[in-house]
Amino acid sequence: MKRIAVILSGSGVFDGTEIHEAVLALHAIEQQGASWHCFAPNINQHHVINHITGEEMPETRNVLVEAARIARGKIDDIVNLQAADYDGLLLPGGFGAAKNLSDFAFAGAGCEINPEVKRACQKFANEDKPAAYLCIAPTLIPAIYGPGAKGTIGYDPDTANAFSKMGGEHINCPVDDYVLDQKRRILTTPAYMLANSISEAASGINKLVKELVKLA
Repeated sequence: MKRIAVILSGSGVFDGTEIHEAVLALHAIEQQGASWHCFAPNINQHHVINHITGEEMPETRNVLVEAARIARGKIDDIVNLQAADYDGLLLPGGFGAAKNLSDFAFAGAGCEINPEVKRACQKFANEDKPAAYLCIAPTLIPAIYGPGAKGTIGYDPDTANAFSKMGGEHINCPVDDYVLDQKRRILTTPAYMLANSISEAASGINKLVKELVKLA
């Protein structure tokens, strides 16, 4: 059975992992006959957002502890993620990818990635193993793969420009499709960068995961 490592960034679209994307991806991985294995950095979230009001809350939460909610407790610290143990990698979106895994939400093209996240992702790149980045998570790609790496965040011009400014090659893509950088074995899909429903998000994620498991 092929094993897919999944890196989560908390729990909730505005300050962590986009929950629908994560669950759709985990389900799709199982549907393709593979197994998923979740990881997250053991760090504090950048901040905590009230998902009803959108306002910041005066509390501190841990990325790994929050991400464990999505994985039903079946999760490990990212320091223990070794690419050699897995056949492929997947990162769902949500603002956590741009606030906790990196600081893209604040620094844009000048962003930096959490060192352990970068280490883990670069090992998959160096070992030529396929990796999938959903929604806003593709903003990590240029810093991991270097100049010329192809990917999509959909159509959003500001995010696409930042992706290009970091050295990536952005390709516009509809919600029900994905982009494959064949040379680097990177898959990307817009998901909730464009989706207006769970079904729309699923249309691209399912296709992407099918290809990811095939390449693994």
